[in-house]
Amino acid sequence: MSASEGGSAGGPRRTPEVAGGLPALAATLRHAARAGFGRTLSALAVVNQREGFDCPGCAWPEAPERGWIEFCENGAKAVAHEATKRRADRAFFAANPVAALRARDGRWLEAQGRLAEPMRLAPGAERFEPIGWDEAFARAGAALRALEAPSQAVFYTSGRASNEAAFLWQLFARRFGTNNLPDCSNLCHESSGTALSEMIGVGKGTVGLPDFELADLILVIGQNPGTNHPRMLATLERAARRGARIVSVNPLREVGLVRFAHPQHPLRMLRGGTPLADRFVRVRVGGDVALLKGVMKELLALDGERGGGVLDREFLARHTAGFEAFRAGLEAVSFEALEAQSGVARREMRELAELYAAAERTIACWAMGLTQHRFGVENVQEVMNLLLLRGQIGRPGAGPCPVRGHSNVQGDRTMGIWERPPAAFLDRLGREFGFEPPRAPGTSAVQAVEAMARGDVRAFLALGGNFAAASPDTERTERALGRLALAVHVATTLNRTHLVSGGEVLLLPCLGRSERDGPPERPRFVTVEDSMSFVHRSQGWLEPASPALRSEPAVVAGLARAALGPDDAVPWEAFAEDYDLVRDGIARVVPGFEDFNARVRQGAGFTLASGARTREFATPTGRASFAAVPLPRIELAPDQLLLMTLRSHDQFNTTVYGDDDRYRGIRGGRRVLLLHPDDLSERGLRDGDLLDVTSHFGEEARTARGFRAVAYDVPRGCAAAYFPEANALVPLGARAAKSLTPAYKSVAIRVRASGERGTVAGVPEPEPTCPSA
Repeated sequence: MSASEGGSAGGPRRTPEVAGGLPALAATLRHAARAGFGRTLSALAVVNQREGFDCPGCAWPEAPERGWIEFCENGAKAVAHEATKRRADRAFFAANPVAALRARDGRWLEAQGRLAEPMRLAPGAERFEPIGWDEAFARAGAALRALEAPSQAVFYTSGRASNEAAFLWQLFARRFGTNNLPDCSNLCHESSGTALSEMIGVGKGTVGLPDFELADLILVIGQNPGTNHPRMLATLERAARRGARIVSVNPLREVGLVRFAHPQHPLRMLRGGTPLADRFVRVRVGGDVALLKGVMKELLALDGERGGGVLDREFLARHTAGFEAFRAGLEAVSFEALEAQSGVARREMRELAELYAAAERTIACWAMGLTQHRFGVENVQEVMNLLLLRGQIGRPGAGPCPVRGHSNVQGDRTMGIWERPPAAFLDRLGREFGFEPPRAPGTSAVQAVEAMARGDVRAFLALGGNFAAASPDTERTERALGRLALAVHVATTLNRTHLVSGGEVLLLPCLGRSERDGPPERPRFVTVEDSMSFVHRSQGWLEPASPALRSEPAVVAGLARAALGPDDAVPWEAFAEDYDLVRDGIARVVPGFEDFNARVRQGAGFTLASGARTREFATPTGRASFAAVPLPRIELAPDQLLLMTLRSHDQFNTTVYGDDDRYRGIRGGRRVLLLHPDDLSERGLRDGDLLDVTSHFGEEARTARGFRAVAYDVPRGCAAAYFPEANALVPLGARAAKSLTPAYKSVAIRVRASGERGTVAGVPEPEPTCPSA
């Protein structure tokens, strides 16, 4: 495997200087050709258009004025992946025993194409076999009814599910008797929702796309838009061209924030694109709280030096609580401690404070670089503290903007996919459907793994997703899934999770976003909510990949009827046929969706109201609350590094499209570990060496072998590797205390050349748990 292209330890690595442009167009065409030009281009013609379907990729909003191309390179890959002509049908499963499939990697599995009909793996069987829909529903229903208690079932949800499917899914789970509704938000942005709910009374951001046309300063913190939310680059380009300042706060200097060449603007593209971020703050992994504290200390100092005018004193007095306790905590920590933990000099903190003080309107964006830490909630709290100091919330062109990474993960939560639902939501749900919903909290994603491992959960139902690959502690998660009696997967393609579940496994294939739902003369549409609380319709137009496919709402309704029995009063069959009926139910249960059917058919859609947008905060005090955040303790042994996981440019979540990472200059392999050249040389290692990586959490140690060393410009003492390959190193117990989000971005590791054995911290090194692919 060639893990890099050029560049030895200490030498330069050839990376592009511009995101987008002709290479992005070329990559789009390659993926379209691989899937079949006709079907893919037909889908791309309507993706993100008002009469088309919402991209199955990221949740960045569409602009009111839309061009004929409303997709990015990674969106095109996602559409091509869904529109592929390849099929994982009964002939495929007959030719491939489960043991052989388990030996394949995740990329190969998903590349075999769309699931074409329901399949069943009987307990102890060697192969999946076809099964009819009615029998599949009946078997799932019987197995669920045979459980000793409803809490023995878990209903997992991926962010790709529509609002209608998600609402029915949570209704099914609660009619069954459990709040065990973990979702992918537990693994990514749960820390955002937790912090925002505590501080401003709503777990969402407060800005909309028009605010980016007004902002003077845009902070992009712990986020790589060029790979994870590429359509955001067009928004940032417009802001930069009108003079807004953009600051990137991130351990890596990602090319997506250096320059952007918009493919729809050929002249700009030929001139080398538009510079975006004019300042890169290279914080150490885990150093965000320290950096933000330093900036805020300097901000308070500026206010004192200028005799006021920096802090928004009127906003602080009228709309906030807890400022004095926050300020006391800030004053108690030294700049020396903040510089040491953040890796950022006080001078740079001062410059950032001055830049912020000069901006009338500031938006702070962030993603999983902030949320996936043991102190992920605290990271987000400090961002909010920074915004509150200058009243940068509830005004045009300013506010918090958590950028969700999946197309409807925010909508799923709005629809009630949550293991800890508010009592008011359950009250309304119970009144609408005539039952008493369960009140006991359910399990989050990591708690579900622990419950399966204990044997407390016996059935796992998944509405999309690849739970085994997305979850931390890969070996432990797969062992836990192997203890199940029943696994039901509503899916479009085959993935690793489908092959490690124990007992009976049912694969129930559903329509993709791009495919027509219903007959040509009466196509149905569903709805989604983007990252900025805008709700709009989504309607596929492609011929379904197989006549045996059913829509997500229809599959959920079929499972619910089979499990709850013929006497259940919910009109499941009617819901499966007429989504207007589902939306009428949503309108009566979920605040903000009143007159849902009429409003979603008017114009482009509607924005959900939020009191925080108008400085009405649904907190116990009725005010936005400052958080007194302690400086996190990050304790590493002298030879340890802090590892963060990240995506390559050629993947979306757990779906990997190729082995190259064009924007980082890494080609030919994903099993790589990015290290500073000096950290390599200190350990007697060189660029290209094969490494064993051991992670440490308490007295636990886990080792993954066969990682290729890549000399890269990461901060000293830090390392980076791709997920899901590095998830084997992430301890299940290392998670944020309040949100329970796994600490994918702060894993203590040691590295050594492959083949060296030994004892680390008094703990014998384990046998390999994640062999080289």
